[in-house]
Amino acid sequence: MNLFTELRSLVIAELAAMVAAGELPAGLDTAAVAVEPPRDPAHGDMATNAAMVLAKPAGLAPRAIADALARRLATDPRVSSAEVAGPGFLNLRLQPGVWQGLVKAVLEQGTEFGRSTVGAGAKVNIEFVSANPTGPMHVGHVRGAVVGDALANLLAFAGWQVTREYYINDGGAQVDVLARSAYERYREANGLEPEIREGLYPGDYLIPVGEALKAKYGTSLLDRPEADWLVDLREFSTAMMMEMIREDLAALGVRMDVFSSEKALYGTGQIEAAIETLRGLDLIYEGVLEPPKGKTPEDWEPREQTLFRSTAHGDDVDRPVMKSDGAWTYFAPDIAYHYNKVQRGFDQLIDIFGADHGGYVKRMKAAVSALSGGRVPLDIKLIQLVKLFKNGEPFKMSKRAGTFVTLRDVVEMVGADVTRFVMLTRKNDMALDFDFDKVLEQSKDNPVFYVQYANARINSVLRKAQGAGVAVDDATLAGADLALLSHSAELALIAKLAEWPRLVEVAAKGNEPHRVAFYLYELASDLHGLWNRGNDEVTLRFVQEDAGVTQAKIALARAVGVVISSGLAILGVTPVEEMR
Repeated sequence: MNLFTELRSLVIAELAAMVAAGELPAGLDTAAVAVEPPRDPAHGDMATNAAMVLAKPAGLAPRAIADALARRLATDPRVSSAEVAGPGFLNLRLQPGVWQGLVKAVLEQGTEFGRSTVGAGAKVNIEFVSANPTGPMHVGHVRGAVVGDALANLLAFAGWQVTREYYINDGGAQVDVLARSAYERYREANGLEPEIREGLYPGDYLIPVGEALKAKYGTSLLDRPEADWLVDLREFSTAMMMEMIREDLAALGVRMDVFSSEKALYGTGQIEAAIETLRGLDLIYEGVLEPPKGKTPEDWEPREQTLFRSTAHGDDVDRPVMKSDGAWTYFAPDIAYHYNKVQRGFDQLIDIFGADHGGYVKRMKAAVSALSGGRVPLDIKLIQLVKLFKNGEPFKMSKRAGTFVTLRDVVEMVGADVTRFVMLTRKNDMALDFDFDKVLEQSKDNPVFYVQYANARINSVLRKAQGAGVAVDDATLAGADLALLSHSAELALIAKLAEWPRLVEVAAKGNEPHRVAFYLYELASDLHGLWNRGNDEVTLRFVQEDAGVTQAKIALARAVGVVISSGLAILGVTPVEEMR
């Protein structure tokens, strides 16, 4: 039940009636007509821009259209008033019965309330985390993991078919460094002093890898040349690191559907096939790039390279795919990997990248556009940095990792639920401060606590009513006399509930899961506001002497709890039923 969609359908129907009556010209495009919450709730329950967007193509004054439309809308039994404001905006107020009926719908549909079909079953691939398999996940990966997982939940709730994918960057030089670092821990496991020289990974997390290598190889690799053990140790160490990463993700409540390997692209013809496909489109050529901006001729040597004509698909400059020595650039396997995703039949691709990949966005979008013939859109979300604080001071070190705070450090200190919610309290492209003390603080300023406290309050009033012998199961509450919910504060809270289905669709279309966290905080605030007003106005308290009145009021509280639970599920957070 999406009231905004229903009222938009009403507006479109009345516009069609105006065309039929000769009040509007035929052939008007109504795609931009919207029905939304007004910026100021005092102006009404909903607002439509119909007159403003149709005035110019209709050749009429916006206010003339708005006046005629208002008269028609006011005759609908759901509408109590339709008022024109300013140059032609139209504000609507709905009858109380509409809001009361919405509470009934929430209780009948449960956490399915707000679920949408806007995705129409389209197949979307979300690649996120994709950390190098060289150590435990750090706090920067945490935010990307949460954003990606919550976005996957959101899109699934809104009707998409979602695949969560992790791209294992195991084809570069970093895995050789991992193997050499693991070899030193292997030597250490055999009683020798490890030589953790500059450039190797120093974290203690490699000690178990060294011990496992000893268990497998004994002393047979000691004093052997690198060429004899590098390949085996690279595969062995990568496998152990990926197992650690899977455990880290599980601790955060994240599961992947697919793990794809960069290494698997080499020697299999996939890179060559992708490049040849681009060549067939006349998008691969041999050329010399202009010197990078800010470089003087002395700093730069022109070299002929194999280039992708990415400017033909929106990039700023063409990009090398093969170096002058014949080796692939880092970009080439990424092209092949995304071509693989296109060939797997996805209708949409989403990549969650770290902020340091900003320069990669246009070239990657150009490659996908070219390889899919413009059919498959690629949205790249850049995740800005997370700054950690504890006791008011920056928090930077993890002995286990060597140089950074790990995902496991964060989860063990505050829990997965708190971690996930906090990571979504800012839009992905904004920096986020994560204060270990504040995220556990029990105050309105802590959105995690405030939302969970609202849910706990709802459960407490349900228990109180049950203790008084009042039936509070959803079926009974849905059948209560909801017309008793007539106070303006109660109707305002229901109006907030009504925004949930629309919020789901808006957030899903924009790939913006943080909107769910923002909405839950606002909904919790409204619930707390009504609760606090009940301290002064007895008639607003949820538990009354009359059982029928109590059931009506608890029906509202329970409906809020249903939506909070639904929203938290999208964020991957477990609702708290009792604050301890």
